Formats: sequence, structure tokens, C-alpha cells
Amino acid sequence: MSPRAARRRAMGAGSSGSEAAAGNGGIVGAATTVITAADVANSPSQTLAEIIATQTPGAQITTFYGGPVAAKTSVDLRGFGAFATANTLVLVNGRRLNDVDMAQVDLSTIPLNSIERIEITRGNSGAVLYGDNAIGGVINIVTKNGVGGPPAALRVEGGFGSFNTKLGNISTSLNSGPWSTSFYGSAVKTDGYRDNNRYSQENGVGNLNYTTPGLTAFLTVTGDNQELRLPGGRTVDPSIGLDELATDRRGTSTPFNYANQQGMSATAGFTKTLVNGVDLIVDGGVRNKKQQSAFFSSPTPVPDWFTSTYVDADLTTWSITPRLSVRSFAFGMPSQLLTGIDYYDASFQQNRGAGQGLAPWHNYDLRQQTVAAYFQHTLGVTPTTDVSYGARVQNISLTERDNFDPTAPFNGDIGALPLKSDETQYALHLGVEQRLNDIFTLFGRGARAFRTPDVDERVASGPAFDPFFNPLPQTFQLKTQTSQDVEGGLRIKAGGLQMQSSLYLMDLTNEIHFSPVLFYNTNLDPTRRYGSETSLSYRVNDSLLLRSGMAVTRAIFREGIWAGNDVPLVSRYTANVGVTWNIWQNYVVLDATARFWSERRMDNDQAGTQKPIPANGTIDLKLSGQYERYFWSFSVNNVLNALYYDYAIASTFTDGRFSAYPLPGRTYLLKAGATF
Repeated sequence: MSPRAARRRAMGAGSSGSEAAAGNGGIVGAATTVITAADVANSPSQTLAEIIATQTPGAQITTFYGGPVAAKTSVDLRGFGAFATANTLVLVNGRRLNDVDMAQVDLSTIPLNSIERIEITRGNSGAVLYGDNAIGGVINIVTKNGVGGPPAALRVEGGFGSFNTKLGNISTSLNSGPWSTSFYGSAVKTDGYRDNNRYSQENGVGNLNYTTPGLTAFLTVTGDNQELRLPGGRTVDPSIGLDELATDRRGTSTPFNYANQQGMSATAGFTKTLVNGVDLIVDGGVRNKKQQSAFFSSPTPVPDWFTSTYVDADLTTWSITPRLSVRSFAFGMPSQLLTGIDYYDASFQQNRGAGQGLAPWHNYDLRQQTVAAYFQHTLGVTPTTDVSYGARVQNISLTERDNFDPTAPFNGDIGALPLKSDETQYALHLGVEQRLNDIFTLFGRGARAFRTPDVDERVASGPAFDPFFNPLPQTFQLKTQTSQDVEGGLRIKAGGLQMQSSLYLMDLTNEIHFSPVLFYNTNLDPTRRYGSETSLSYRVNDSLLLRSGMAVTRAIFREGIWAGNDVPLVSRYTANVGVTWNIWQNYVVLDATARFWSERRMDNDQAGTQKPIPANGTIDLKLSGQYERYFWSFSVNNVLNALYYDYAIASTFTDGRFSAYPLPGRTYLLKAGATF
């Protein structure tokens, strides 16, 4: 078992012929989508988040900026709205990217040309294998490593497009005997759709691999640098006749706001075959992320306690994840057992003050250590029946304090109380798949998962002021969110036809959310998610592939003052359709995708009294081709020039007032390159 395959952990242990359960990343009993490198290359969408949304039923995205890069776009599996990134676990080669802070996993930092496939498991069954954050689902991005390729290969690509966008991609690999090495890099610069929306980013992924029949080893190093200007929202307030969406859609009220990020990681590991069918897999690594951001609520960069904030954060996470894979027979039945230990040690520091260069008010210092033991066992109980069960026990030890400086300039705040906590949580999974014949497969599962509060949620927990507006110390205290869900469905595979459809029900306790009434993060009354997801593809012939997906997603409060209301930022109905048509022997290929979504409640509108974000849809087209070693593509996104927005936040005090983040209309991107 290779290091890359090993981290898939007991996925696809059964003998099912369905895409979702046989060697393509499926957890037995769960609904899974696999997006291949060819799907990524063919997609008219320019961003990883959009590619996932157009090929995964029920996946919703929220983007603030759009365009060829769409930085900070979040993917929402199963309806978590503003807190989607904390409830969707993102992995690269089976290693988690979600951090202890609220800063989302930015999928734009992963070079598209480095992706071998994307395994998306919806629902919370991935929590046994991967732990925290896997409430709505798991997105595992498997990257290329160059193993098994030609002795030397090089691919270069350049492009330009709307908003003065310029980009370049490069990939190269070398192979010699058991050794191989590869590098995948990308760089992009754009002015962005809106004023003060400039963006630049450079990413790189390097691999060194050693591969022999009984031993494989690897070293992977990544780096990224991102500079992003923040245009803020456009305000609409009917009570004063203000509508910046109509009068100045591309403008900004925050011309000096920005958010920068620098990241690096190094991961190394090996897989050793101890005896036939038994592999020892050990890998570990370190990941560092630095962030700097400035926010001015006024149009001038004047430091002030109430209108400006400068944040400088540094997060380092060390990890080691040894595990054992045993493939054998148990009581005459095919068996695969995966068991292991996960250890993560995260150190986080954040300075927060009125402006860059000024002494900070707060210096938050956090250390979180996580130790978990887990197992997942898959049995072929009959030639047509697979059963999988597993459990995880995870201990989370946390210390957090605020080194508060009351003498810092423009300080009107108060320090937070220290917190020391030690908590043990658990996750469970039970899944079954029954192959009725070569065409039909039934599947079902039940699972329990959990999510611990991140550091930013803890910082903004508890009331900041008493009834007389005197400041109160923060407590960092929030309860751990838990979920229990069940799911059942059907897969069909007949010739060129593949279909997967499922129904699910998820009940959550202590869901963490920001309260627009209390102005701080709190644990909600119990909530519920339920719905259906269906994907369908049909390969007409070698040149023509049709695909579609549709989903009904209900996310509601089931108790409390908002009982029966929709959770904000979740569309009830979503659908996508697509076609790939090889018109002429790869010289000309047409790809088209369309994505549709229904209206959704604005952020901050748990009461459901404000005007919703309107329903809309986009159509993207791409023509591409290859002649010998040369290739090209021309994409037109949002062909019908829909003027829409994914995100808006409603005013707590003024009915009808809101702030929205308008997205681009029609955009273009031309790319060309060569292989050597």
C-alpha cells in the first residue's frame, strides 16, 4: 500500500462495483463522489471550490469575490451556512488542513495541476478515521507525485483574462529507478472585479518518493503566499433610499482593508510491509501559517478602538499519525482492519490591536494537544454484502490565555479570563452495502461525530458588555458540538449509466453559531439537517459524457425561539448539469456546466424576517484542445452575465438593511502551454 493510498484508511475495502465503494475513496455505507484529474482539467470552472460544487450534489459554495481566483470561497456540505468551513473537513493526501483557528481552508492555495483526484464523502462517517470537523463531510484531495512516469517530464502553461488577470503554471517530474521527484507550481495576479480587490498568490508542491515492493517512503514540501485586498460589502437600506448594489456595484467602502497569508508544510512518512497483507504506515509533519489583516470600518485608515483592528497571527501544528493496515480473512470472510493513533500539537498566537505598528491590546496564546485512537473494520460477510464498523476516542487538551495590555493605544477593551480544559470525545460509524446484482446496490449507515470550538469562536464567546455597557472579560468557554446522523441510498451502474441517490437525517446538539441578538458566539438550541442528494452520469460514447446532480437540503432549528426556521445561508434546492464532448480527436473539446440554487436566508437572519438572497444560476463554457505537445483552452464563465451575490449579512437593528458582496458577471480566461 502506497503512502498516498494508505491514508484513505479502510475506504473501498468491499468488493462493490460502484464508484463510491470500490477503490475510489468510498467509506462503506456512505455517499461518495470522486472527481478525477481529467474532470478537473476539463472543467470550465477556474477554482477548486466551483469544480466541487458543479460535480457534487448538494455541495454549496459561498464566495465573496468570485472571478478567476475566488479566494476565500467556502464549500458547504449538508447545510452549515456561515460555519461551513468548521463543519467540512479538508484533507490533502489524508492529512487534515483544518486548523484550530477560524481561518478557513483556502482551496485556492492548492495548485489545480497538482491534483490526481478529489474524494468527497458526505455526512459524518469520516469522523472515525479523521476526527474533528467532519460533521458535514470530508473532502480529501489526493495530489500527484510523479511516480511511474517518464524519466523526465515538463509542463508549462500561461494565461490571461478578465480584470487584468495573469497566471502561470508549471509541473515537472523525474524518475530514476526507485526514486522519483516532482514539483507543481502556480502563480496568479488579478485586479479583481471590485475596487480594492487586488489579489496575488504563489503556490508550490514538491515531492520526493522512494518506491520498492516492500517499502515506500516520501517527503512532501508545500508553500504558499497570498495577498488579498478586501473591498467589503455594498449596503442596501430602503429606509434612506440607499442601494449601492444598483448605483455602485463594483465600489468599496473599505479601500484600505487587506488580508495576507503565508503558509508552509513538510510531511514525511513510509509504508513498510511487515508480512503479506500487513502494512505499517507512519507519517508526520509540521505546518505553519502566518496571517496579517487590517480592517477599518471607516473609509480612512485612522486607528481607533471601535473602527479599526489589526491582527497578526502565527499558527504551527506538529503531527504524527502511525497506523496499521491488515488485510486478511476473518472467519472465512474478506477483512480489512485499519487502526492507528493520531497526535496533533498546535500552538497559536494572535496579536490584536488598533493598527499596524501599535502595541496590541490582546495577545492570545493557545496550545491544543489532541491524541486519538481509532479503528475501522470492513468485512465481506457474504459475496454480496459488506459491513463496516469503527470507533474513535479523542482527547483534547487546551490551554488559552490573553496577555492583555491595558496601556496599549486606543484600548477600550478588557482582558479575557484564562481557560484550561481537558475533554474526551468519541465518534462511531456503522455502514452496510448490499449488492442486489451487477447493476443495483443498496447502502446505509449511521454515525456520531463531534466538533470542538476553534480559538476565534472562544475569543468571541460570552457577553462583552453588561447591561450598562461596561466591558466584561471573555471566558473562552463553549460546549463541544455533536451530531448523529443516518443515511440510506441506492447506486446503479449499467453500461455507461451511473447513478447514486440517498436520503439523510442529521440531528445536532450544541451547534456553535454567532448570535445576532447577543453579539457573541454561543451554543444553539438543537438543530437538524435532512434532505436528499442524487447524481447521474451517462457516457453516450467515447466522445460524449453527460452528467447532472440535484439536492434538497433542509437546515432548520428544531428547538428554541427560532424553532422551524431555516439556518441562514443554506439554499433548499440546488442542481447542476454538465457535458463533455470531444468534438474532434482531442483537437477540439467542449465542456459546459450549469449550476442553479434557490434563495437562502441572509447571515444574521435566524428569525427569518429579512428579504432572502435571491435564487440564481450560472452557465460556464470551455473550448480546449491539444495538438502533439501543445494545448490551449478558452473559458467563458457566467455566460448569461447573471448579476448575483452568494453572501449578505442582515442588519440587527434596521429592518430591510443589509450588506452584500456582489460577484462578477461574464468573465474570460485564455490559457495555452506545452509539454516536454
